[in-house]
Amino acid sequence: MNQSAPILLPEKIARLQGPIVVFGASGFIGANLFEQLFRVRKDVFALTHDATKAWRLKLLDVPAENIVHCDILSNTSVQDVFGKIKPKTIFNLAAYGAYSKQKNVGLTYETNVLGTVNILENCSADMVYIHAGSSSEYGFNCTAPKETDPVEPNSHYAVSKVSAAYTLEYYAKVHNLNTLNLRLYSIYGGWEEPDRLIPRLIEEVRQGKLPPLVSPDISRDFVYVDDCVDAFVQAALQVNKAISGRSYNIATGQKTTMRELVDEARQTFSLKLEPVWGSMNNRNWDLADWYGDPTAAETDLGWKASTSLSDGLRQTADWQISHDYESRVIPAFNTPTLNPVISPIIACYKDAQAIPFMYERLVKTFNEMKVRYEIIFVNDNSPDNTDEVLDVICAKDPNVIAIKHSRNFGSQSAFLSGMEIATGDSVVLMDGDLQDPPEVIPKFYEKWQQGFDVVYGVRVQREMAPHVHFFYKQFYRLFRKTAYINIPVDAGDFSMIDRKVVRELVNLPETEQFLRGLRAWVGFKQTGVDYVRPERMFGVSTNNWTKNIWWAKKAIFSFSFAPLELMTYAGFVLTGLSVLGILWQILAKFVFFPETPAGISTVIILVMFFGGINLLGISFLGEYISKIFEETKKRPKFIRTMVRKGQRVYKTAAEISTLVEQRKSK
Repeated sequence: MNQSAPILLPEKIARLQGPIVVFGASGFIGANLFEQLFRVRKDVFALTHDATKAWRLKLLDVPAENIVHCDILSNTSVQDVFGKIKPKTIFNLAAYGAYSKQKNVGLTYETNVLGTVNILENCSADMVYIHAGSSSEYGFNCTAPKETDPVEPNSHYAVSKVSAAYTLEYYAKVHNLNTLNLRLYSIYGGWEEPDRLIPRLIEEVRQGKLPPLVSPDISRDFVYVDDCVDAFVQAALQVNKAISGRSYNIATGQKTTMRELVDEARQTFSLKLEPVWGSMNNRNWDLADWYGDPTAAETDLGWKASTSLSDGLRQTADWQISHDYESRVIPAFNTPTLNPVISPIIACYKDAQAIPFMYERLVKTFNEMKVRYEIIFVNDNSPDNTDEVLDVICAKDPNVIAIKHSRNFGSQSAFLSGMEIATGDSVVLMDGDLQDPPEVIPKFYEKWQQGFDVVYGVRVQREMAPHVHFFYKQFYRLFRKTAYINIPVDAGDFSMIDRKVVRELVNLPETEQFLRGLRAWVGFKQTGVDYVRPERMFGVSTNNWTKNIWWAKKAIFSFSFAPLELMTYAGFVLTGLSVLGILWQILAKFVFFPETPAGISTVIILVMFFGGINLLGISFLGEYISKIFEETKKRPKFIRTMVRKGQRVYKTAAEISTLVEQRKSK
């Protein structure tokens, strides 16, 4: 082979160390990078945690096993990915804040800085890490700056990207990592958002029109996306200890004004229509001389942009045509399907040992399901060290919320407390002792996606003594026959409930709530999923015969009038038997057995029998009256003393109330 012949991109990709992961693979540049890598090799994984269901990856028809859900704000999620894939080459293109519609300042710094730290913390010296920086890092110093020139960031996004660049430099020098930061200029090409400048311009020009335009003197340094992909691959191949931690400009070095861009497009596509300048307002961050100096990238990395603007525009147009741009790409971009958030709510009482295992299994389950999560632990004033355990988990995962109650209000109140704060598209109610296996949630999720609003777990078997299991099963069947609504048998609190049903349950006014009954009472479309309920992982169950009887009474007196009806029937029957008894006594005395002596024992037995019946009837009536009494007091169902989300702790009643109201409005 001719030694001077350029090495083609597929050959370079084949030389990369594998496996390869691409963070932010659902974005514009990330999707292009992943697509070209995947054409050559299959040990490439697209990592995404987008607000949308990665519409680009869906249109690319990427195999499910090559799409991995990862939340870079969660170190646990990143650890899980590194542990499972064991990557050798890491491309990080995950970012937030580059577009005007991305206005959450906190999320800008969390994604671009903390997310980068979480990834770097899991890297080792035998890996290669290439980071997508931005020409925005130069800010006001935007006229052909060299990498050694000072940065003058002019936005939160620019500051966050500069911070990430310094973070890479630190990890390269102190932790001996192989890292490079690529400061990307104006990348364009296939898979770019349809509302961006060049895709919109080409779409309009293909139809013989021009889009609204800003000032003709605004400039950019336009780099075709294939050249950008080549820069990432080349950087991964060329990084070494001498240059590790440095930043490089990925630019053409050519300043192109809007006038020159439009003229190039008109000439490329033979459009005679004259542009109307100023038909769109300039944006705040538009600068007149924004272009880069790629000298260092060519010297150290051997990279240079090779696609002219004219060729890039033509190739972008060809891409639009081949991908059925108007009927497939634009609809997918304009009507994205929200990626669901699931909020498991775990009622915790004497479950400190089980909580870390519950958390790890939940995160693993949600990562495998490729959904976002918001885990809510409710410490129902547990006497063990539950607070300390939850503090550790909250500190490392911002998607975990810990709630503490002022006293033990019971699991039903704990579930309601979490449901009131939850913002997920659905909630999953679970006990904290791991008798509700997280691994069953995917089955719930499948049914939920099929359109069921409530999916409850049906305990087909309990890992307990057979005679105890028998009594549980018989109670559920008795309860179903006596209840005035159709309550599923063998179904406990473990269930997935759609958000609209959660709202109805939270808004119910009654103080003492039996959720598995109310869940059936509110209606909606419901179904069950069979599962085996295991034994408690740690400690001894907090349930006993007394508590089980209390639960049975709570269920029956909340959703059944059978006790009152039973006493009514008993009254009729016993009154009838009494009349017959009186007639029999008269006939026996005067007709059949005149010599029969009066029986004091018979009188005592009858008095005790009817007295017992009366006492039982009064006790049934008392149970219903006590419920009426409890409801009239209108006491709160629970009192929270603390809510913690990530590093933020809410302790005062005013802070907690404000937080609840904010989350209710989401």
